[in-house]
Amino acid sequence: MASRTSLREQIGISLRAALVAGEMVPGVTYSAPALAERFGVSATPVREAMLDLINEGMIVAVPNKGFRIVETTDKDLDEMTELRRLIEVPTVGRIAKSITAEQVDGLRLIATRIMDAAARGDIVSYIEADRHFHLELLRLSGNTKLVDLVEQLRMNTRLYGLEELAASGHLGQSSEEHLSLLDALEAGDRRGAERIMAQHLGHVRGIWANRHEQPSAADE
Repeated sequence: MASRTSLREQIGISLRAALVAGEMVPGVTYSAPALAERFGVSATPVREAMLDLINEGMIVAVPNKGFRIVETTDKDLDEMTELRRLIEVPTVGRIAKSITAEQVDGLRLIATRIMDAAARGDIVSYIEADRHFHLELLRLSGNTKLVDLVEQLRMNTRLYGLEELAASGHLGQSSEEHLSLLDALEAGDRRGAERIMAQHLGHVRGIWANRHEQPSAADE
């Protein structure tokens, strides 16, 4: 049972990464048997993982056919990015006042995993490590509702340019922003941490989504 649960979780992580990276696209119906063949497993854990994604609002069931991705429009992505800016930018500013050296060290380990995945062009590992970094950072605020909300926003984001960045070797440049953010936090630089976080979220919406980046208020 533990092995089956672990397999379900691993497939879920891979499916979420494929959705976020835009490898699985709206308008296409994906069947559990076809995805099971892709992962080299039976259809059962794939169906279970996809049921988890239905509960998270990322996909919908297509009776007798499979599953379809919930379409996310440019307007949706713009609004979710704006929400993340409103939440995460001031939150890291507050965290800069209280974060400890031990907490910074723990986050640096995760940031190193992000950079390693970027160097390998491993999008699945990159997205999972990036998710872990941001949520662990926000947990330092002590606000679990805030963390849950940002996690939901992240799951509904689509980063259609990740494959191109990985192929060009530019994914590492974005991953380095995590270390810059930690440097500012370690120095207790509230305004610097807020500026870097705003820029980072702008890159997520701009460069990764293949759109011209719009400057944030923090950049002006």
